[in-house]
Amino acid sequence: MPILRLSQQGLPLDWLSHEEAAVLISKDLVSWSLGDRVKTLRGGWNYSGVQSSVEIPAIIATKGRCRNERYTPALSNRLLFRRDNHQCMYCGGFFAVAALTRDHIVPKGQGGRDCWENVITACAFCNHSKACRTPEQAGMKLLAVPFRPNIFEHFYLQAHRIRGDQMDYLSNRFSSQRNWAA
Repeated sequence: MPILRLSQQGLPLDWLSHEEAAVLISKDLVSWSLGDRVKTLRGGWNYSGVQSSVEIPAIIATKGRCRNERYTPALSNRLLFRRDNHQCMYCGGFFAVAALTRDHIVPKGQGGRDCWENVITACAFCNHSKACRTPEQAGMKLLAVPFRPNIFEHFYLQAHRIRGDQMDYLSNRFSSQRNWAA
């Protein structure tokens, strides 16, 4: 399981391996940490016969500068499909990734942009049925309003697997009007 790296202010910066986290801890670059101990890495033995070890917590905050809070995550199909829970936003069906497409609510042919707020997950059938029309023009209803994930939501979407303590930290900072499945 990866380690969640935060800025000193608590903004997510990266997902780290245990070894990368151990390097930051050993270089005294960690300001504070949260969550359970994920792993203990053991090193060599000193002259007194004591083995060195580094305990790796689930969440670490590192010293240094913080990225901009107005961070906009890059739009990708993988993150889009995960945001929409692999569900077609027209028919409501759940599909495998291979059967999903990115649909522009306001089609590009009508001046629509390729941004989080204008794209949803659609099955191939619904996307083909809608064609180059808006949902209103095609007589189709959206099941959910598309949104741009904030930085905490983006880090949740990025993770393949996530620990409960990491999910608690991130989900407490999700936009309140959204429902997320853990």
